Amino acid sequence: MSKINFSPVIIGTMRLGVWGEKLSLAAQERFIDQCLDLGINDFDHADIYGCYTTESEFGAILKRRKDLKNKVQITTKCGIKLICEERPTHKIKSYDSTAAHILQSAENSLRELGIDQIDLLLLHRPDYLMNPSEIAEAFTQLKQAGKVKYFGVSNYTPSQFDLLNSYTPLVTNQVEVSITHRNAFEDGTLDQCMKHKIQPTAWSPLGGGTVFGKSEDVTIQAIQKVAEALGEKYNAGIDQILLAWLNKHPARIVSVLGTSKIQRVEAALKALEISLTHEEWYELWQAAIGEEVA
Repeated sequence: MSKINFSPVIIGTMRLGVWGEKLSLAAQERFIDQCLDLGINDFDHADIYGCYTTESEFGAILKRRKDLKNKVQITTKCGIKLICEERPTHKIKSYDSTAAHILQSAENSLRELGIDQIDLLLLHRPDYLMNPSEIAEAFTQLKQAGKVKYFGVSNYTPSQFDLLNSYTPLVTNQVEVSITHRNAFEDGTLDQCMKHKIQPTAWSPLGGGTVFGKSEDVTIQAIQKVAEALGEKYNAGIDQILLAWLNKHPARIVSVLGTSKIQRVEAALKALEISLTHEEWYELWQAAIGEEVA
């Protein structure tokens, strides 16, 4: 199976536009350049981000800065249908993995981003009505046309991944995984990635920020206590310790950072240099589950 080469971390674009920081195009362009200067060229999109506007903003930058097109690696996702002014025909929020929807979504993303090829196209959520042979046909058509290089999924269970992967090769499963969301460690998701020798990517690798600041949650307090102690040892912040905790896993998890601050990206790169011991990793696990392992 062909392999995609990810950056050490991936830049999530969801909060760059109207769903988050509302950055101007100039500010987004500056952030892209700063990431590239750090050796980070992976940018993670989805058609729905910003109610179908974030891709077009990113694309406006690429259209003006043609030198960037060959420097960035673009992931985007499809399969969720949102109710938005930009999609007046959508009656309810739903999932759609029909060939027609995948093909049209890919064409839309190519147009909005102003590119000729999507590096990685992910199905954003598992469609309970998915027909794997139909999806495989759509993927084959897009690959043969040179419109998509690699395919993967996001938020798929191990059984759903196995089913689709038996019809068409997938290069990743992007899942929620963090110290506060540990399902992937126990439900077979990370085991499956290692079995197939693919790298999982992690959205919300810092638990959506719940581990920062004062909290009345005793679990968060326990995690903070251990992370702060380890931070003193490694001269690192809590965010770096918790990213190092993910990095410790042999599946080689790649974090998708939902930030527009270059300092956060720099900190995440430094976290790659922290090597927690086995016991330190389990100290954090114990804090998260509130008891010793069995």
